Amino acid sequence: MEKSPPQIFSRRLVRQRRERSAASFSDFDFLHRRAMEDIIDRLETVKRDFPKALFDGAGRLTAMLTPECGVGAVFSMDSAAARLDGAHTGFVADSERMPLRPQSLDLIVSLLTLHTTNDFIGALSQARAALKPDGLFIAAVFGGDTVQNLRSALYTAETEITGGVAARIAPFAAIQDFGRALTRAGFALPVTDVDKVTITYREPARLLGDLRGMGETNVLARQQQPLSRAIVTRMLEVFAASGGTETFDIVYLTGWAPHESQQKPLKPGSATSSLAEAIKNQS
Repeated sequence: MEKSPPQIFSRRLVRQRRERSAASFSDFDFLHRRAMEDIIDRLETVKRDFPKALFDGAGRLTAMLTPECGVGAVFSMDSAAARLDGAHTGFVADSERMPLRPQSLDLIVSLLTLHTTNDFIGALSQARAALKPDGLFIAAVFGGDTVQNLRSALYTAETEITGGVAARIAPFAAIQDFGRALTRAGFALPVTDVDKVTITYREPARLLGDLRGMGETNVLARQQQPLSRAIVTRMLEVFAASGGTETFDIVYLTGWAPHESQQKPLKPGSATSSLAEAIKNQS
């Protein structure tokens, strides 16, 4: 019997943060727009049609889709109803429990939602099962070095003032972990790449405002006591002294639902010539 994954994130808090940020989200969606533009570029490059597509977390940003994307009917999903505002046909559902019929969609796009799932591979597996054979999955996920400078400043401030640190910023997976997750979830032709976004904040407090505006503040299941004003002030001082620059790693995951027409890797031992022969012929 498989063990349930550890509950690192509170799905209730994820929903609440997204709900509370919805009213002013358009003032803070610069990373989401950047990720959506990248996804649109990828869809335009594929040069095929997607009659039925699901967008998780994109909300009104689905209006950015171009005819060249080849997307037909668009369905929007979000864990927070308010973040669906302005979207096409939409419904409320959690990324960890997507109510999707098997092999019912040609395209699934997740826009910066999956980094707070407790069962990441399980969420990917659900998406793969909902895709028709040769259906496409694209996700943008925060990963790697995202807000590492803020994290370092927080740890420094807490250590100086309280003598220790508490978990307040969510862990982010490395790009290699995302690639392995795609494979374990059963996707064919998995590809991962990263867009490193660096932002310099002349007013360090604006970084905290951006995180609140995006709905990306602390959603850890084990909540700590709120930060004192002294710690927040010292944290921002340390952050400013280090240059006031922050990094957001937007990792893109691409995979296809398996289909017999897809390219397959050669079986071990099936090569018609050896590496030694190839080297010898180059000599």
